[in-house]
Amino acid sequence: MFESKGGVLFLAGVGFFVLAFLFNGVIPMLMFRDMPEQTAEQVVNPRLMYQFTELSRRYPESFRTAFGEPTEENCAQALRLGRQVYLGEGCWHCHSQFVRPVSNESLRFGEVSQPIEYQNELQRPVMFGTRRVGPDLSRQGGRHANDWHAVHFFRPKTLLPDSPMPEYPWLFEGDPSKPNQRGLALITYVQWLGSWLDSYPYYEELQDFEREDDL
Repeated sequence: MFESKGGVLFLAGVGFFVLAFLFNGVIPMLMFRDMPEQTAEQVVNPRLMYQFTELSRRYPESFRTAFGEPTEENCAQALRLGRQVYLGEGCWHCHSQFVRPVSNESLRFGEVSQPIEYQNELQRPVMFGTRRVGPDLSRQGGRHANDWHAVHFFRPKTLLPDSPMPEYPWLFEGDPSKPNQRGLALITYVQWLGSWLDSYPYYEELQDFEREDDL
């Protein structure tokens, strides 16, 4: 059997499966076995807090009703809820969260994903994904302003006429200017993705504008 073409392909398939299991499963487990999994509170960082505070300024009434003040504790609460909304709305069906080191993916989506990025409660279960009807989102944070995301979730075709993404009006109290708690939480979660990287774009640009205004 193993001398035939089918046998060789079978062995090759088994071999690639074993290698994938070792490199994507066993080795990362061994590398990080002594590193405790981070909580949502621990992954809140200055870049995300900037976005969370911007949400409170952009939608003051909605934000006050949903989360009160833009504190780190409330931001962690928003992250947990945003993760639940992301899962519940099936966003992971069309978006992955894993930039692979193949096919020049880093040119399309950003830096190749590293195992350490998934060592926190917001990445359980990890949504590597197998389909990309939409782009990979692991580097999405900071690429667009909060109000862009609000309009995009409310009616995607307003911004991208050819978008196959469905509308999510139930995340708002009437229109894009009135996101409810779930809408604000989802925006927070999306803005968090990639915020741990120095390449996080939007935050740095806003900081430059603020410094210019202070001069």
